[in-house]
Amino acid sequence: MKKGVLLVNLGSPDTTKPKDVKKYLDEFLMDPRVIDVPRWARILIVRGIILNTRPKKSAEAYQKIWWEEGSPLIVLSERLQKKVQDKVTLPVSLAMRYGSMTLKKGLQELVDQNVDEVLVVPLYPQFAMATTETINVKVEELCNEFFPQLKTASLPAFYNKPEYIEVLSNSIQEHIKGLDYEHLLFSYHGVPERHIRKSDITNSHCKIDGSCCVTSSKAHQYCYRHQCYETTRLVAEKLGLTENSYSVSFQSRLGFDPWLQPYTDRTIERMGKAGIKKMAVVTPAFVSDCLETLEEIAMEGEEIFHETGGKEFTTVPCLNDRDDFAQLLADWIDEWRIIDVDKAIA
Repeated sequence: MKKGVLLVNLGSPDTTKPKDVKKYLDEFLMDPRVIDVPRWARILIVRGIILNTRPKKSAEAYQKIWWEEGSPLIVLSERLQKKVQDKVTLPVSLAMRYGSMTLKKGLQELVDQNVDEVLVVPLYPQFAMATTETINVKVEELCNEFFPQLKTASLPAFYNKPEYIEVLSNSIQEHIKGLDYEHLLFSYHGVPERHIRKSDITNSHCKIDGSCCVTSSKAHQYCYRHQCYETTRLVAEKLGLTENSYSVSFQSRLGFDPWLQPYTDRTIERMGKAGIKKMAVVTPAFVSDCLETLEEIAMEGEEIFHETGGKEFTTVPCLNDRDDFAQLLADWIDEWRIIDVDKAIA
């Protein structure tokens, strides 16, 4: 069998025009693993409310961070794909879960190169319904309908792999070295609390309290909250951070249902009001800088911090196309080329 690799990231509108942003948001928010309510309710919420108000505002936000080459997330993902391809002998394609760079196109690109076994690499360190799971489900649907000859495997969440923690820690260290910061905030993308409970394979462990995420359980294999806190714990240990010098928060909530807390914007506000003058923010749920990091954190977050008395606000870039991150992905791909993926990065 000829093997190939499909790197998958979130996606982006084609342009910053409201009509293109609306099209993108419709596909994204109508995903039942993003807004997990009955279809009739999702249509009412998304097409009846959100898409009548949000596209213009989101388009303005995208305009603030858009590059000459296009969407930062797309450009950075393409750079990463090229670096990985240069380091491995297998064909490596790139696709997005949403938008015009579809999973179907990515799989077809590999099939056209006579690939019949694909390693899908969701570019998310932590597992979540709205990220890794929706990618894997969509790939399975496409293979059943269009590519029945393809055998697929998916790279598991790598949030706690020592080699990933090493790369992430090195990146953070490089960007905060020499900064006399008072607090380092680990901001992760938020999800509704119900997603955590829905992903609990034990149906009883996840209570979203002060103990379940630090109590050993099979549920942690698919618990986004645990994986975020564990990523933070391992990086803090690697960097030798003191207990009160860092914390965790969650950003980008939508709607009125309870989402994972504490919220990033309120945490930044609290830091400023508490007299913190210098803080840094890292966003380890993302491997590529995007709207949520470049606009929501680096612009809106900094504005909140300054308005509440803060002075120096530093945003640590995502891993993007770092050479060591590209090499790490290449190493995992090479191991999969020889043996089963679960054994390869166990």
